[in-house]
Amino acid sequence: MTDEELIAAARGAAENSYSPYSNFAVGSALRFADGSVITGTNIENASYGLALCAETVAVSKAMADGVRGGLEAVAVTGPGDAPITPCGRCRQVLNELAQLGGTDPLILCVGPNEVRRVKLSELLPDAFGPASLD
Repeated sequence: MTDEELIAAARGAAENSYSPYSNFAVGSALRFADGSVITGTNIENASYGLALCAETVAVSKAMADGVRGGLEAVAVTGPGDAPITPCGRCRQVLNELAQLGGTDPLILCVGPNEVRRVKLSELLPDAFGPASLD
């Protein structure tokens, strides 16, 4: 799957967003070394602190399906004029999955007219993860 197809998958996931409070529909798509793609979208809650971000939903789906490594790339899309980046919590959640497979995935931060390509380690330098507990 190309980066463009991964971005399209994330945009498709955003169409299923449940974001009645913020109207900020976010989609995410994770690409793994075996070619599989898992998507997620944000799910808001009237108790705002219980909302789930798109990346967290996608990682949860991957983990629930037994995926524990091989994360190569992540696309994140949302509304607005600028590319969207994962929030701090999502960076940490993505890092957990990436460290399980020893990868530093490419993060595609997608805006309407621009795609910013950065490694997860650039977004979350000196990350705490599974190896930190050894």
